[in-house]
Amino acid sequence: MTTDAPPRWRLARAAVLLAVFVCAACGLVYELALVALGSYLIGDTVGQASIVLGVMVFAMGVGALAAKPLQGRAAAAFAAIELLLALLGGLSVLGLYAAFAWLDLYGPALVGTAFVLGLLIGAEIPLLMVLLQRIREQSAGSAVADLFAADYVGALLGGLAFPFLLIPVFGQLKGALVVGAVNAVAGLALVCTVFRRELSRRSSVALGAGAVVVALGLGYAWITAADFEVTARQQLYRDPVVHAERSRYQEIVLTRSVREVGHAQTDLRLFLNGDLQFSSVDEYRYHEALVHPAMRGPHGEVLVLGAGDGLAVREILKYPDVRRVTVVDLDPAVVRLARSVPQLRALNGDSFADPRVRVLNLDAFGWLRTAAERFDVVVADLPDPDETATAKLYTVEFYGLARSVLAPGGRLVVQSGSPYFAPRSYWSIERSVREAGFGTTPYHVDVPSFGDWGFLLAAPGPAPPALALPDDAPRLRFLTPDVLAAAATFPADRARIDVPASTLLRPRVLEYARAEWRGY
Repeated sequence: MTTDAPPRWRLARAAVLLAVFVCAACGLVYELALVALGSYLIGDTVGQASIVLGVMVFAMGVGALAAKPLQGRAAAAFAAIELLLALLGGLSVLGLYAAFAWLDLYGPALVGTAFVLGLLIGAEIPLLMVLLQRIREQSAGSAVADLFAADYVGALLGGLAFPFLLIPVFGQLKGALVVGAVNAVAGLALVCTVFRRELSRRSSVALGAGAVVVALGLGYAWITAADFEVTARQQLYRDPVVHAERSRYQEIVLTRSVREVGHAQTDLRLFLNGDLQFSSVDEYRYHEALVHPAMRGPHGEVLVLGAGDGLAVREILKYPDVRRVTVVDLDPAVVRLARSVPQLRALNGDSFADPRVRVLNLDAFGWLRTAAERFDVVVADLPDPDETATAKLYTVEFYGLARSVLAPGGRLVVQSGSPYFAPRSYWSIERSVREAGFGTTPYHVDVPSFGDWGFLLAAPGPAPPALALPDDAPRLRFLTPDVLAAAATFPADRARIDVPASTLLRPRVLEYARAEWRGY
């Protein structure tokens, strides 16, 4: 065939490559949506990505083989596959969320969904190859090069559109529905224009009926998406949800109820990605134990890593000689919530309104690497190390960076999880702090909402710092010298365990946390 192809052939060929481009973008979005949902719900980003990508790539190979018998009716088969892929892909997030919230079948549902979507995606390229060759026959190498170039560029578009357009504008659930609709339109548009003459009357009627079903399914899901999300989310929490949002980094949920704790008391709870951060009934126990032992000594300049709820800051500001509190918290949405919700402001004493407080919405690890300031106290009140993103904040390298910003005589305190429920995690954190050049004093207290909860007080050098309240400590609701003295004693069944430290290249604390907290 010469290069002087009629214009209609060039247009038809461009239409096929455009369909490849759009379908590749949609396919990658489906993959990313499954990974992101698993990351939000389960917290194991690496594990979820491995499962989704592994299963989908395997299924794509199966789908490519399964498409061989369909090549005789490539146009009708391609359109049918795109309609089915649009419906299943568009509803995938909704279905998996329902499996997680109501059925406790998320794992099997994820594998099944990934396999079916991969099967359909894998059947696309062989059928598109047949259609491309029907327009203009060319060598197999050239056809493959054209198809895969369009496919890879489309995948780039989908990869960029998912985090920077679909999630911010539509959210995860509606974003998948939008992609499903685009997928259906792309497949039908190609077949009903360029290859309409290859469709039998029966195929045309069947595809039309399928298009109506897909449109109704995606449309109904779009209309009911908000109500579905509210209902499903409430299923995950025992108390009424009063605020919920999905920030760029996590799902943020506030619940509120009335508890009988000696007397009727409002219980406000904050959850990040489903993990409880505090209960207003007993959070003072946690935050008093976290902050006040570290304030014994100079405390004019205090650095708080995490703690975007403002509760640790509230305790720090009880010392009038604190000159400045620097809060480094990644998610501005949490800080904004702490500044704007009246119940949270009342709980944290409106601590972020104090002129001594400055907030930096930055990654704590990255910020510490370039920080030139020095602090008397560093308070590490960070999310538990049960996710890949947070495990790096419990490593020897991270604590080494924290040591570098301490002023002479400075102290570090770390919330370290439960020495009862997760003893290997707790003692691995303690070992990591020691290997970073600190002497450590482990201690633990009872926080009813969490159970037995542990902390580490640390100071540079080999000597463990004394565990005591400052001479100028304010009157506290929970912590007393006697309580603090008892906190340093561990029972025989929870004595120190000799476990390795956690590092960036070997995040052992992540392995321990996932194993120990499974089932709780």
